[in-house]
Amino acid sequence: MDSVDLTERERAVVNAFQGGFPVASDPFAVAARAMNEQGVEIGSEELLETIRNLDERGVLSRFGALVDASEIGGTATLVAAHAPEERFDEVVGAINDFREVAHNYEREHPYLNVWFVVSVADEDRVGEVLAEIEAETGQKVYNLPKRREFRVEAKFYVDGPLEDGIDLSDEGPDVEPTDRTTLSPAERDLVVEIQGGLPLSPTPYADVAAAIGRDAEWVRATIKRFDREGKIRRVGVVPNHYALGYTENGMTVWDVPDDLVEEVGPAIASLPFVTHCYERPRHEGVWPYNFFAMTHGRSEGESEERIEAVRERMAGFWDVADDDWNTLFSTEILKKTGIRLEERATANTDGDRGGEAEGAGSGAERAPDAN
Repeated sequence: MDSVDLTERERAVVNAFQGGFPVASDPFAVAARAMNEQGVEIGSEELLETIRNLDERGVLSRFGALVDASEIGGTATLVAAHAPEERFDEVVGAINDFREVAHNYEREHPYLNVWFVVSVADEDRVGEVLAEIEAETGQKVYNLPKRREFRVEAKFYVDGPLEDGIDLSDEGPDVEPTDRTTLSPAERDLVVEIQGGLPLSPTPYADVAAAIGRDAEWVRATIKRFDREGKIRRVGVVPNHYALGYTENGMTVWDVPDDLVEEVGPAIASLPFVTHCYERPRHEGVWPYNFFAMTHGRSEGESEERIEAVRERMAGFWDVADDDWNTLFSTEILKKTGIRLEERATANTDGDRGGEAEGAGSGAERAPDAN
């Protein structure tokens, strides 16, 4: 059950545009037209106002592009640690004082009860930060970097119209992806400008262009190309899943036989309620699990059903014993800040401003709108 009251129109908007919002000169008109074609009557101004209202009420975390930081520069890693009960606040406080620590959660586990993310611009800095945390806290930490990613798609639908969403990601400039791994200065400026969301105005891409001193056509073309290249996972509304009632956050962990991970990964990732799915390393004697699958539910019962569905899918590949898996529920958010994307993007930026047009893709800097 949702934690907030939503009208049918609001439900339609939340469902429709969690990914695939148009990167066009008049995006709300394109989006509203698509909703009307699927039976939801709404005008472009009404759509914009609805998204503004949802944002103001906290139903949305934001509206805009979800940037994949791992494709922008630097790196991040998941780390687990033990904070003794009698020193819990002291240990957590010391960990949170590190500016490289972006997120930190307390999770239900008899030993590894603190789970945090370290984000750095220089990959070599990870080991240094972890060593400093160990020295500061007196506690050993366990690095669990992502080895393989099978799914990252945190979409949270509500009961109501358009539960299958609307994909308008093809709308906008016609661009081709490139194989460039570094950013131009202008691309860096764009990433920094949009990382917190797009302006809730009739012309969000033009507003971004004005903010960074670029042409609106270039901004739309670059965002579209970044989407094709994987630097942006999707463009759309980003729900606050707690506001929508998805309060049961279960991190299921599995000791999958190594020779089965390649088959198991896509199978678990195909379950619609699995939002994150990775292979990570084990730590002998402390952490026997090499496979992570995150689920979310709107009640304890729904969460248990979804976890059981994961177990059943796992059992199709090998004989899963009770000690082959576990579920770690989060009990408290200890820290939640940004991942310092600006530093990571800047460290991965070249200095050739003359190459910025080329960075937009084949002729993309001046690509005409498709609308």
